[in-house]
Amino acid sequence: MTTDPTASPPATPGHHDLGGWRLGPIDRAEHPRTLYEMRVDALVMLLTNPACGAFKVDALRRAIENYASSEYESLPYYDRWLKAIRQLLVEQHVLTDAQIDARIEQLRARRAAAGVRP
Repeated sequence: MTTDPTASPPATPGHHDLGGWRLGPIDRAEHPRTLYEMRVDALVMLLTNPACGAFKVDALRRAIENYASSEYESLPYYDRWLKAIRQLLVEQHVLTDAQIDARIEQLRARRAAAGVRP
């Protein structure tokens, strides 16, 4: 049997691609969503809405799937989304890292002034 020298090597599944792996039963029980989860989800819905069009859901998926395995596995689900949102807003020139960092600091200062713990 001969091999085509121009053929691409077989695709290696990414760390996020678990289809077909025997990893045990899936817990399908619903859990109450936290305020944080609902806010991140709402942010994605707003930013991907055609009226805003900051980026597409496919871009969010690409950003998340490009994480290193260790990062992907260590971040909770919605933290992956939030990190990808930031990356895409910078990639698409909607905001800069400096603008995002400045706003985070403003919010931290406001929380501290109000006596709210991080």
